[in-house]
Amino acid sequence: MATTHKTRMLIIGSGPAGLSAAIYGARAGMEPIVVQGLQPGGQLTITTDVENYPGFREVIQGPWLMQEMQAQAEHVGTRMMWDTITSVDLSGPVFVATGDSGDTYEGDTLVIATGAQARWLGVPGEQALSGKGVSACATCDGFFYRGRKVVVIGGGNTAVEEALYLTNHSDDVTLIHRRDSLRAEKILQDRLLANPKITVVWNKKVDEFLGDDRGELRAVALTDTETGEKSEIATDGAFVAIGHAPATELFKGKLAMDETGYLLVQPGTPKTDIPGVYAAGDVSDHTYRQAITAAGSGCMAALDAERYLAERDFAGITETEQA
Repeated sequence: MATTHKTRMLIIGSGPAGLSAAIYGARAGMEPIVVQGLQPGGQLTITTDVENYPGFREVIQGPWLMQEMQAQAEHVGTRMMWDTITSVDLSGPVFVATGDSGDTYEGDTLVIATGAQARWLGVPGEQALSGKGVSACATCDGFFYRGRKVVVIGGGNTAVEEALYLTNHSDDVTLIHRRDSLRAEKILQDRLLANPKITVVWNKKVDEFLGDDRGELRAVALTDTETGEKSEIATDGAFVAIGHAPATELFKGKLAMDETGYLLVQPGTPKTDIPGVYAAGDVSDHTYRQAITAAGSGCMAALDAERYLAERDFAGITETEQA
């Protein structure tokens, strides 16, 4: 039988943003509910070595970090729900989400922390070698390839920024693009083409990521988009940089978003265009996309939600007294 679950703060998504919001919300007495979604724990559950999350001198594992975050959230009073939200009603004053289970979730405030996923090429070897030489985040994994040969695949701002970043760690960076010109902003193109550590390979598409006997990346297989000629580039690391897709399908037509689907928030805050609804983490961040920034925005969302409820409750008391 379908059940209705009520809370002062409803959180959709269980990555660093959602769980950080839950920790702060629970400590503020809002008894938050987190609906975990299709990928409980978010992108860190498919990330192996994590070396840039503050507080750990040794490398930690992404799944372990998310297990600890969830345990902490539950310890302070968060309810975790194994469900996937299929529709939302943001007309208020209570925000309602309906799950695939048939259950409904009602929140006086709503934190959207559904995240974003890297776009992949979908070629052989890509997923098999993920974390073994193939990555979609240079700022996350570039450090592991210091002093080694790396390639970046793409031609937009993301690809150029990743290639430039990787020159902090490698003197041999190759950008592979399937066309003869880049789509990135001109200032980024100028920086890329002027950097002696970067080589650009034009008119090549990646057919396959090739592994060695140890199951680690050794090369990328290419096809020339003009001649059809086949070739390979040996490399230690390959970074797919063709953009990210935010998980915002549920909110189309209900919340303001940019042309690529990222939720729009008031500058410097997680506040959306609907009071009491907040966007935290990668769902509204196409610039930084780090676990630590996601966690920080989750904290901000919970603090803003607490203030929103306090102001609303105070206004309600004042109106009652005047009546």
